[in-house]
Amino acid sequence: MIKMQTMIHLSIVLLLFSNILIYRVCHASSYSSLISSGVDYHRHSPINKQPLAKIAIHKTVIALNESASIRSSPLLLGSEDDDHIDWLNIDLEYPEPSIDDWVGIFSPAKFNASDCSSEAGEWPENPTLCTAPIKYKFANQSSADYVKTGKAKITFRIINQRSNFAFAFFTGGLETPKLVAVSNPMSFPNPKAPLYPRLAHGKEWDEMTVTWTSGYNIDEATPLLEWGLKGETKKLSPAGTLTFTRGSMCGPPARTVGWRDPGFIHTSFLKGMWPNTMYEYRMGHMLLNGSIIYSKIYTFKSSPYPGQDSLQRVIIFGDMGKAERDGSNEYANYQPGSLITTDQLISDLDNYDIVFHIGGLPYASGYLSQWDQFTEQVEPISSVKPYMIASGNHERDFPNSGSFYDTLDSGGECGVPAETMYYVPADNRAKFWYATDYGMFHFCIADSEHDWREGSEQYAWIEKCFASVDRQKQPWLIFATHRVLGYSSSSWLADEGAFEEPMGRANLQKLWQKYKVDIALYGHVNNYERTCPIYQNKCVNSEISRYSGTVNGTIHVVVGGGGSHLSSFTEINTFWSLYKDQDWGFVKLTAFNHSSLLFEYKKSSDGLVYDSFTISRDYKDVLACVHDGCEPTTLAT
Repeated sequence: MIKMQTMIHLSIVLLLFSNILIYRVCHASSYSSLISSGVDYHRHSPINKQPLAKIAIHKTVIALNESASIRSSPLLLGSEDDDHIDWLNIDLEYPEPSIDDWVGIFSPAKFNASDCSSEAGEWPENPTLCTAPIKYKFANQSSADYVKTGKAKITFRIINQRSNFAFAFFTGGLETPKLVAVSNPMSFPNPKAPLYPRLAHGKEWDEMTVTWTSGYNIDEATPLLEWGLKGETKKLSPAGTLTFTRGSMCGPPARTVGWRDPGFIHTSFLKGMWPNTMYEYRMGHMLLNGSIIYSKIYTFKSSPYPGQDSLQRVIIFGDMGKAERDGSNEYANYQPGSLITTDQLISDLDNYDIVFHIGGLPYASGYLSQWDQFTEQVEPISSVKPYMIASGNHERDFPNSGSFYDTLDSGGECGVPAETMYYVPADNRAKFWYATDYGMFHFCIADSEHDWREGSEQYAWIEKCFASVDRQKQPWLIFATHRVLGYSSSSWLADEGAFEEPMGRANLQKLWQKYKVDIALYGHVNNYERTCPIYQNKCVNSEISRYSGTVNGTIHVVVGGGGSHLSSFTEINTFWSLYKDQDWGFVKLTAFNHSSLLFEYKKSSDGLVYDSFTISRDYKDVLACVHDGCEPTTLAT
């Protein structure tokens, strides 16, 4: 029996490590002091780098041991209740245990090295593995006596990622891994199934888009969406299909050990919807034989007519990241508050209408498997509420890729996964700025990773976005972007002698003032902070929680505590700062009517309100002349 198992393991490994190509990987630091155009950039060192970047998988030594075993069951994953998620118990035995033994999940199960790339150069020595695991755990994490007994039972949560899976057991730690055992392959009933829907606004108020991921290319199945009014006959709408390749990535690790096939990304446009109406939908793929593979049914409420007077509730946050519910290395390590925020929003789905996640999505940093993990994590939210995103440094930035900041933060992704995985109503999704309406709100979502300075293409767009809104119908004008272009008391900004990104408000404050922007929101700094209504470094209103009358300054809010490691505040007294909180949380805006807006900051831990203010005013207050915000007049009569 032992010999039979050994032969099975050896045959698997021969498949796993065939056709190995030589290439080089570079583990990028998350931040750099460089910025394009020669502008100095503050140093913001992360507490922990991407967990998968800690694994020197290319240095793996094959050291199969017939006395080592790793077993999992069942081989067919999923259940009747949820066919794309499963929890597995892994039984591990090894006669020479050590504290740094670990188990990784690989997909596809062959770990086939034949798709390795040599585009990034050559290794100093030939690699024996060229693909990082999806996630991993140390053997003693679940079994404290593992080092004594050589036996461990480890629990993993698996999601459908369009291929089969295998578990691999390594000794030697993360930096000098030795492969000693491999499990049998396992898979979901339909690895290609349509999954992880993401709702988003289209370019018109009566248009919603549904984006999802599958394993079906258009040559084997036609993507479609079945949708309609809840409880009535449904109609079918076609869907477009996109994907990207290793060659679309700008550098390592996205082009090397971080690469994983993203599958196919489909988007369908639902047009001509009635306002404030409940709809049902399900994603589908029509196979060549005419049969259709469907997802489960989801529901959503369409957007109100622009300017419509009704209760409208908006959630805004940045920098949530992703985490693992099974306690894998990522959780409580890389993005410690991610699930806390996610679960709070899931528990409160009935009390808001739309979400804006302003950059800092999965923090995949070039490890493409993490995008599936993230879209699955937020699926309970994004499948029923429009989930609008903004581009941040971890989505976009990479040297010589056209990003404004010449850093390595995206790990070679250079915006491609974010632009493909999520739809935004931008004219050009590679230039991630867009406007969208929700009833009485008009949102201008800028892209801080592209030049916003006066004279730039984006600056002209920002002014157009502000100027286009009819404040009589949409009184609440909101600006949002990832980096802090306004005000922040973050210690690492203060250490550089600034309280903003270089050139941020210096270029934009004239637009905020001229067009009377109510609130500007930012991520990137991982905490919460609210300023007074401010213009040219002066508080223009002495009130703290109740604002009324003319709009003579913009309130700036940092809301980057979605889940990433928290940022500390400087000890310098910033007079314009009214409330600070070094905790995970999010903002909720509630428009009751055209004259009343409620702003609330809630902690993710309990969902309670810790900071709030109200704005009460009439249309004449928006029209009122203020300093640097007056239309030209004439003496003519």
